[in-house]
Amino acid sequence: MTQGWSKKHLLGLEELTAEEITIILDRAAEFKALADSGKPKLDFLNGTAIANLFFEPSTRTRTSFSLAAKRLSADTVDFTAASSSLSKGETFIDTARNIEAMGVSQVVVRHRTPGAPQLLARHLKVPVLNAGDGTREHPTQALLDIFTIRQHRGSLAGLTVTLVGDILHSRVARSNIWGLTKLGARVIVCGPATLIPQRITELGVEVSHNLDEVLPETDCINLLRIQFERQRGAFFPSIREYAHLFGMNSERLARAKKDALILAPGPINRGVELTPAVADGDQSVIIDQVSNGLLIRMACLHLLHEYSQNN
Repeated sequence: MTQGWSKKHLLGLEELTAEEITIILDRAAEFKALADSGKPKLDFLNGTAIANLFFEPSTRTRTSFSLAAKRLSADTVDFTAASSSLSKGETFIDTARNIEAMGVSQVVVRHRTPGAPQLLARHLKVPVLNAGDGTREHPTQALLDIFTIRQHRGSLAGLTVTLVGDILHSRVARSNIWGLTKLGARVIVCGPATLIPQRITELGVEVSHNLDEVLPETDCINLLRIQFERQRGAFFPSIREYAHLFGMNSERLARAKKDALILAPGPINRGVELTPAVADGDQSVIIDQVSNGLLIRMACLHLLHEYSQNN
């Protein structure tokens, strides 16, 4: 069993140590090396089944988890809430327990309610992996963001990473903050005052409402999507004004560090968080993030399987 890993479930980065985060990153790097050497498919999860329970829409995360399981030779069960017995009145817990009873080895869950994965972990015997719960956490997205930065910059220690946009509603921001600060990065959150949570500095981050001021000192810029589906009310006057003040365009990028990395968790609202020229430019590592998401999710599934087999 991997030394230093002691978690049955992966519910968030808040509960992980820097050592445990590094174990996941290192395992993903091992899988990348194997894939680069011509071994993209491995048999580590052969004979197991992974249930993907997605109660919210998803493209990248759901596809990535499904492909990650198959790359490890596991079978997958892909659940869609709209066509399930939930529409007949079955509870969230009963649905998960019935799927567990069919012999799945792990459950990957995305849910609109913060804390839903923790609830499942208390009721299921198999490992639970959080694929995003409301506005609370999205651990594998943050891990792939961090892995991508480490891939291009080496150590996270001493780097300045700026998270730009809708911090208030972003589970990606929260997971990134936990992971980045534990690995020694300086984190700045930047956006309209209405989209920055009160007391967020208690998490060890700095706050800015002026992107142009922090660009010259930023090594990595992570442009978060405006979470229109989670907002209740108007948080800024218009999309046009937001893009003018906080959107990354070629003129703004020219004022940043020459080697600053551009990240975005997706889906991208082109012309809002960033322009097409920036999204597709030389400093963008957005496609690397997508590729690395597969490696990170393989690493997480493998570590939880390994722990489960030995405990």
